[in-house]
Amino acid sequence: MTNGERVAQKTTHGRDRPEASDASHMDVAILMCTYNGSTYLREQLESFANQSHKNWTLYVSDDGSADTTLSILAEYQRRWGEHRLIIFEGPRQGFGKNFMSLLRRSEVKGHYYAFSDQDDVWFSDKLERSISRLCSLSLQIPSLYCSRTRLIDACGNVTGKSPLFSRPPSFQNALVQSLAGANTMTINQAARVVLSRLPADATIIAHDWLAYILITACGGVAIYDSEPTLDYRQHSGNLIGANASFVDQIIRFRKMFSGRFVAWNNVNVKILQDLSQLLTPENQTVLEHFDRGRRQRAVGRLIALRKSGVYRQTPRGNISLLIAACLGRI
Repeated sequence: MTNGERVAQKTTHGRDRPEASDASHMDVAILMCTYNGSTYLREQLESFANQSHKNWTLYVSDDGSADTTLSILAEYQRRWGEHRLIIFEGPRQGFGKNFMSLLRRSEVKGHYYAFSDQDDVWFSDKLERSISRLCSLSLQIPSLYCSRTRLIDACGNVTGKSPLFSRPPSFQNALVQSLAGANTMTINQAARVVLSRLPADATIIAHDWLAYILITACGGVAIYDSEPTLDYRQHSGNLIGANASFVDQIIRFRKMFSGRFVAWNNVNVKILQDLSQLLTPENQTVLEHFDRGRRQRAVGRLIALRKSGVYRQTPRGNISLLIAACLGRI
């Protein structure tokens, strides 16, 4: 039994593994954080209404919108009913804190939890596909489903897809790379329990990356779907882009060597150390090698990082990781 399973046992009930035919009856809580999102919000809401999986409830945490976001949400709440769309006031401390506050709310209930942005368009089978994959796993195991995205511009024109990854998801990958955007992620109840162990005052770099890190750290499962599940809108208001173009990757490459990657890793390692009781023994060893390597010099750094087994998903990404390690930028 993994550490994650032990944590999850207290709140996971019923059969250990639902039958595939049960998937359509699984309650899904859609978690959306909004902030001045009126421009594209209606398209996103309509894509929820068009889901082939009908058993869902939308929970929204608004972080102080000053546009017509709240009036749009109120309109859909009247149309769908207050049981179908539930609105909360966010903590106004950034999108990561807003999301975690929503995940922790006792009013939020479901068998599975689907994360959502405010400006995308979900494919009609997004929930059905994610739930069918997660239902194949034991409810006791913290599990995460994520996927590629299809990219669209501000006008809805398709411009490409997010990078295709082929290496297996793992804690060694999660330590140095976020696998997919939160807008594609769905987790089970056991994974929610793990994420809820995060201290309320913890610094959050990105909640999607953190979800990938914590769920794999405790021995949970991450499922990566190579087929897109939504249209990911790229526009001037994006907090984080898709990292799909060569220019995007150059920008990320420069950020890695600017010292930002070091700062991000400092935050993530601190969280993992504070939650060390959740990690499997194997992943505790991985973390020890990774952290020791970051603090050593030259050859010792490379040896320790090699022992940790960390890797990125592409050859180019691993080259940049090696260079960053040589320069002490990890």
